Amino acid sequence: MVTPAPTALAVDLGSGAVGVWAARRGTVSGPCGEELASAGTLVRRGRVVDTEGCAEVLRRLVRRYPDPVPAGGVVAVCRPVLAGAPDQAAMRRVLDEVFQPSRVVFIDTVRAAAIGSGAAAGTLLVADLGAQLTELALLDRGRVVTARRADIGTRDLARGATVDLLAGTVARQFEDLRAPDSAVRRGMLLVGDGATHPELPAALSAALRVRVHRAASPHTAALNGAGLAAMSLLRHPAQT
Repeated sequence: MVTPAPTALAVDLGSGAVGVWAARRGTVSGPCGEELASAGTLVRRGRVVDTEGCAEVLRRLVRRYPDPVPAGGVVAVCRPVLAGAPDQAAMRRVLDEVFQPSRVVFIDTVRAAAIGSGAAAGTLLVADLGAQLTELALLDRGRVVTARRADIGTRDLARGATVDLLAGTVARQFEDLRAPDSAVRRGMLLVGDGATHPELPAALSAALRVRVHRAASPHTAALNGAGLAAMSLLRHPAQT
């Protein structure tokens, strides 16, 4: 019996949606919860709060592939910037249950988004405005130098938050980062749900007095970047 070759996989466990990328299979995604629970009860503010529920969502997504995904793959999983050890342990339990991976590597969502957008060179400001989490990071040659996060996102707009409040949150994060002029002149890359909001990009640009560039594929940029990282790890196992 021939043992299947290891597969490169990428996973993004977002508060609003879960996505999986698999080499030679493409991307599948869906709401975080589907019929199992209301959105936000499986992953809340970027933290996995129901490992079994998340595992079941991933199983359902993977079953959409025409060809089964073999166990033992290399998985790159997006994590919120500044995620702690307990957060990573919860994500690892989900991945172990679904994929039985040979290796798991964590990659900050902001970094993965920069890679997936083809913008990781030089110094770069990346803002990820998700459903329940807002993250801003300064990257240098694809590495996170410093970052901030806040427990607020686009879903809070339906609960009384305003566009100005979200923009003000990012503006305060921006002031804290003290980004160099080279990054400010380049502008800010915007990914996540907020990038498709009709008012947020302009509000951010006005609040920060910085050009805001929406990623071409803001909802999948991080997953695509994590997929590239997984492919690289599969080709070069010693890489960290």
